[in-house]
Amino acid sequence: MADGTTNAGTNATATKTKAGTTGAASCGTVTALELGLPDRSAIPAAKGTLPKALFAGKGPISNTLKQHLVHAVASIHMLALLRPANAGVAAGSRVKEILVLGLRLNGVDAAIPTDVVEHVAAQRPGSGVLFVCVRDGHAPAVGGDAANAAADGADATVEQCALAVRRKVPGRPGHTTQYAVHVSDWADPRDLLLEITGDTMDDAWESLCSQAILGTADHADLDARLVARDRVVALRAQEAKLVRDHGRAKNPAQRNEAFAKLAKVRAELKRLGA
Repeated sequence: MADGTTNAGTNATATKTKAGTTGAASCGTVTALELGLPDRSAIPAAKGTLPKALFAGKGPISNTLKQHLVHAVASIHMLALLRPANAGVAAGSRVKEILVLGLRLNGVDAAIPTDVVEHVAAQRPGSGVLFVCVRDGHAPAVGGDAANAAADGADATVEQCALAVRRKVPGRPGHTTQYAVHVSDWADPRDLLLEITGDTMDDAWESLCSQAILGTADHADLDARLVARDRVVALRAQEAKLVRDHGRAKNPAQRNEAFAKLAKVRAELKRLGA
């Protein structure tokens, strides 16, 4: 790991104390320091809250996007600005800086408005933008706790946090560039710690994307791993369909055809290590 960064092993209690004493900008209870980001990258609380109108852009936007900006997003906060000087890495050839934006969402169990993520990130083509989305949500019941949760009050909510990034979809040279928004699972904010790894800002961005999408700071061959992951998801769906087709087949020929296709799908899944 590059010097000057904070890794995932940072003591959460110490980080929380430090965040409280420095007056870092926050989204809910989440601050840059709570996330394990470098002290010098944190935005002061007085400058953290940004007007939503700032992100509307200069051109016309769809009614749906406008509604999401107005109603789905309660507030937007600048939590951190990572640059080579405060991230402990060299300048990158593609990514000059990384913005960490907090989106406080309205409503219980609110979904991340991916069109807002797409719209805001597209306005910063030379920067990486990591979105930290915060909502009030129902904690998932585990095992026998479901009955207890119902008895104690099913309306009880807890603060939850998820990450989102906009990333170019791997494609062939010469084809139209496409982008996709990736979101992580919802988690307790206290369990979310980020790492800055690699030697350059490009590496740091790849690492943060990997943490948001795959849950690991290892960013080696990230595009190839994402393609493989998506292929596994598609193959799993195909496998489930072929199992149903095999079970419903009314004659041996249909059953044999479904079984042969199923064998090919499972062989590819095995090759991909799924």
